Order: sequence, then C-alpha cells, then structure tokens
Amino acid sequence: MPYALLFTDQYNRRAAKFLKLHPELRATYLKTLLLLEANPHHPSLRLHALRGKLEGLHSVSVNLSYRITLELLIQDQQIIPVNVGDHDAVY
Repeated sequence: MPYALLFTDQYNRRAAKFLKLHPELRATYLKTLLLLEANPHHPSLRLHALRGKLEGLHSVSVNLSYRITLELLIQDQQIIPVNVGDHDAVY
C-alpha cells in the first residue's frame, strides 16, 4: 500500500530554496519523493531513525550528499517531509 506525502508550507519553502540552489538535483529529488511514497523502506533511500534533538524524525538520502528529514507516521500511512538539504543543514 502506498504512503501519502503531506507537504507543509514550511517544507515547500525549504524545498523551493533547495531546488533553486541545486537545480541539477531536481530529477533525483523528485525520484526520491516518488520512491518514498511507493516504498519508504527501499534500500536505496537508506531510511533511518534520528537521535538526539531530532528524535522522532527519520532521514532518507537524496544522494550521497543530501538528505530529507521526515516524520514517518506508519500507522496512518503518512509521511510528512520536514527539511531537505546537506547533512549540516538538516541535522
């Protein structure tokens, strides 16, 4: 069963800024979102839970340098992206 991606206005602004800074990553970013929606546990996403101040959130990889942090509500089949950027920006 596919998951539903729920985008907040705050995330949409962050994603727009990210894509403006990195237009070459648009296709990879969109592919990541489609895969996340279809199967968040796909090995290429490298989904993992975060600890410390970001406990309760998860992270997936856009590529080796960039990540998307997200709230994963498995019981409701919902995924809420929180932030997108390089390692230092999202953690």
